[in-house]
Amino acid sequence: MKSKLPILILATASGLCAQFGPPGPPPAPAPGKPGATIDLTGYWVAYVTEDWRWRMVTPLKGDAASIPTNAEGRRVLDAWDPAKDEAAGLQCKAYGAPAIMRVPGRLHITWPDDLTLKIETDAGQQTRLFHFGGETSRAAAPSWQGYSSAKWEGALPTVNPPVVFGLGLAARLGSKSRSLEVTTTQLRPGYLRKNGVPYSDKTVLKEYYDLFSEPNADTWLMVTTVVDDPTYLALPFVTTSHFKKLADASGWDPEPCTAR
Repeated sequence: MKSKLPILILATASGLCAQFGPPGPPPAPAPGKPGATIDLTGYWVAYVTEDWRWRMVTPLKGDAASIPTNAEGRRVLDAWDPAKDEAAGLQCKAYGAPAIMRVPGRLHITWPDDLTLKIETDAGQQTRLFHFGGETSRAAAPSWQGYSSAKWEGALPTVNPPVVFGLGLAARLGSKSRSLEVTTTQLRPGYLRKNGVPYSDKTVLKEYYDLFSEPNADTWLMVTTVVDDPTYLALPFVTTSHFKKLADASGWDPEPCTAR
């Protein structure tokens, strides 16, 4: 007589699924500081582990290697003149939101209030404000840092109470996401690199902030940046920047923007 064991196991699994039902969508985290899934506050220093020749020194004129510029972008790049930027008071064109996280330096991250996360940079003395829970304070005019809307990424679906059994029938169980998503618009035209690789006022900037801890207790911030510009880029420009958390403000050294 053939064994009925496989049928009994499947029936039991089916009964458990019917009892608890399919997992519903996870609740969205509360906006701002009350719903923070990671703690980004403190002082951080950039670690330049890639693109050294474009980040630590001003690239040569016309060098847009690794940036997917289109024909119009290359035309603007070839016309770069830092003396003209200095004369026009535009030394901060390479310190706008699409580029500032690639500029070597330190960050200071704080919560001015429960719905605003502030990032200050010592390089270029820039201030970024991430707004949670709506756009009631949207800026009226474009600026170097634009207007940034932020939200915490939600948790993965879970089953409550958890059901753990074989056969691959259980819902996926996972830990809460650790990422902050930021969208920035209303940008003043600027440079993706100091040598004049341009981005336009139509640019939409997407960023994802994640934390990681090492066994030696070091904490790292990873920022994934996606620059989408229909005017000067043929494709979105994607980079990842890394910052190590510091114990205090030692080394904090604010410096003004420079055009060269």
